[in-house]
Amino acid sequence: MAHIELPEGLPGIRALLTYRPETARPLNDLVDVLLRGPHSLTPGERELIATYVSARNECTYCQSIHGAVAARQLGSDELVQQVNCDPEGAPITDKLKALLLIAARTAESGRRVTAADVDRARQAGATDLEIHDTVLIAAVFCLCNRYVDGLATWTPPDPEFYRQRAAVIVENGYTLATRTAT
Repeated sequence: MAHIELPEGLPGIRALLTYRPETARPLNDLVDVLLRGPHSLTPGERELIATYVSARNECTYCQSIHGAVAARQLGSDELVQQVNCDPEGAPITDKLKALLLIAARTAESGRRVTAADVDRARQAGATDLEIHDTVLIAAVFCLCNRYVDGLATWTPPDPEFYRQRAAVIVENGYTLATRTAT
C-alpha cells in the first residue's frame, strides 16, 4: 500500500506523475531525450543502462518496465537478465560494459566514478557524450527509483503487464505513454 493516497490502478511512477501532473511533463521529457532521442547509443542500450541502475537500486517497478522496453528493442529478454546479473559476462560490447560500470558507480555515489573508469570507456570507444549521458541516465534513474520506492507505489507482479506497456512506450515514448490507459 502506498504511503500517500494515489490514483487507483496506476502502477509505479505513472501514479506519482498523475498525482502531481506538473512534474510529469519535465520528467517524461527528460527521460524521452535520454532514452529515445537521437544518439550514438541505441535506445535499447540506453534502456539497458536504466534497467541496470534500477536493478542495482532494487526498484522492481523501474527495472521491470525498462527491462521490458529494452528487451522489446533488443529482441531478447535473456540479454536483459544477463546484463542485470553479470554485465561483464554478457554478450554486449566492451564499450557498453564500461558504460555500465560507470552507471553502477554513479548509482552508488557520483564520486565513485574514477578517471580509470572513464579511461576504460574511452579506450572501448565511448565518446564524451556517451559518458555524460550514461552518468545522467544513472542519476535520473536513481531519482526515479527512490521516488517510486520511497512512496511505496504499486508494482504489478505479472511480467505480461510490463511487456504490454513496453509496446506502448516503444511506439509513443514516455510522454505520450504516461497519458494512455493502464
